Amino acid sequence: MAIKITEECINCGACEPECPNNAIYEGGAEWRFSDGTSVKGMFKTLSGNEVDADAAQTPVSMDIYYIVTDKCTECVGFHDEPQCASVCPVDCCVDDPDYRESKEDLLSKKDRLHVA
Repeated sequence: MAIKITEECINCGACEPECPNNAIYEGGAEWRFSDGTSVKGMFKTLSGNEVDADAAQTPVSMDIYYIVTDKCTECVGFHDEPQCASVCPVDCCVDDPDYRESKEDLLSKKDRLHVA
């Protein structure tokens, strides 16, 4: 599963630099698949859509920090636990029940984002 940031977010920004996939963005900020990953050119998303990795994507939230589900691996392959949740002072980085993925799926996503 992915992690999400709840409405309790105080916009402190502690989570953003901790993400090894650069999947966390400040509210209102556009994001790209290429940000902090090795993805280049056309990229197939989890939903099967193909997008330009460098194309700006619409912010998920305008008011609080947010996590891009297609880039979140819950830190699997990098750390023992999600780093955003471990540094959040108000515990607003939580499991997202709408996006359930196995450890194998998360490792596969990591490999797709960080091509060796």
